[in-house]
Amino acid sequence: MKITMSYGCDGLPLEIPKTPGFQGVLEPRQAPAVADPEATILKSLRAPIASQPLNKLAQNCQSACIVISDITRPVPNKIILPPLLAEIENAGIKREAITILIATGIHRPNEGAELIALVGAEIAENYHIINHFSKEVDDMVLVGEVNEGVPALINRHYIAADLKILTGFIEPHMWAGFSGGRKSILPGISSIETLEYMHGPEMIAHPNTVYGALAGNPFHEAGLAIMKKAGADFIINVTLDTSKKITRVFAGNPVAAHLEGCDFLAPFCTREIESPLDFIVTCNSGAPLDCNLYQTVKGITGAAPVVKTGGEILIASACSEGAGSPEYIEILKMIDNPKSFIERLMAREFFIPDQWCAQETYQVILNHPVWLYSDGLKPDEIKKYHMQPVKSLEQAITDLLHKHGPDARWAVVPDGPLLILQLAE
Repeated sequence: MKITMSYGCDGLPLEIPKTPGFQGVLEPRQAPAVADPEATILKSLRAPIASQPLNKLAQNCQSACIVISDITRPVPNKIILPPLLAEIENAGIKREAITILIATGIHRPNEGAELIALVGAEIAENYHIINHFSKEVDDMVLVGEVNEGVPALINRHYIAADLKILTGFIEPHMWAGFSGGRKSILPGISSIETLEYMHGPEMIAHPNTVYGALAGNPFHEAGLAIMKKAGADFIINVTLDTSKKITRVFAGNPVAAHLEGCDFLAPFCTREIESPLDFIVTCNSGAPLDCNLYQTVKGITGAAPVVKTGGEILIASACSEGAGSPEYIEILKMIDNPKSFIERLMAREFFIPDQWCAQETYQVILNHPVWLYSDGLKPDEIKKYHMQPVKSLEQAITDLLHKHGPDARWAVVPDGPLLILQLAE
């Protein structure tokens, strides 16, 4: 069987041997793409979920802030933004009073050619667009506290706007259950101080901060609490198929519209496995998500729930930008032993931005050796990061079948963390 793994921009061909224990190619079910995305978005703005139409909300406002995702997320901004901007401008908000705020979280800014790729040349040239910088103290406003003393420090440009709009897309998320909605604020436009608490080791280790779970999920609940403190008037979130086409639009009340989107998506992106696998072959859903090792944690953690203790995760991730930010590389250099690193984190011996992805990665590696195929990292780098480099997925599969035997239970997940994997109860 020949398939293509989502990898970089072009994909990675893979030839799969048929063995007795092969559990199949596991993929999300596809909702049909909408026939006319622009018309669907405009309709959703004018007939939203549990909210007045956007143009009605904008009528008595003098300024607006529209939060968009950064370049690591495949949000179709070039389709979403034009009708959104037209609606609020036609309602009376002047263009010079509109700010488009890029929710970078703690990621790097998106500028120049990257900004044009993100929003299109016309919007990049004609609107006030700024990046969020989580470490800029002067750019933050304290809007209150959550979780008994955690400061909710949010970007001042957002807080100052009369009309607050969040955009994004909904997909499975390893901590928040699903992306979208409140995630535009936490972590999107929160300060590093707030993120230190919300991405702390206890939060990351909590059993309910997992893919697909909202009820009882402390990360989701913290996001809702901070969104309530900061304020949010309207969201427009979309769901996408594996080719990044819009399958549904959810606009309106920031809580109700997001929940409706999550409820819609869940049946399409969840797959149960009857019993644990000996190993799994997966990816990080291709570009833009597999841009570095930092983001690759999503494919790793997405596969772990259905692999037996000691079983391997074989993952393909392009990592065209290498391991990640300088801070993340420094964290990786600290890890002489995954077990002791996790113990030091839980003891709060230090706090370094980006440590949460390292924590999640090495929590998995304690129980599941990770084999990594990547064109963006050298084999000695991969070894240094406590993973096993592989030259080809086919050879690695052969090696794993030799290790576990011809009857080994295994599966392939060509879209990585776009699919929520669970063991049947």
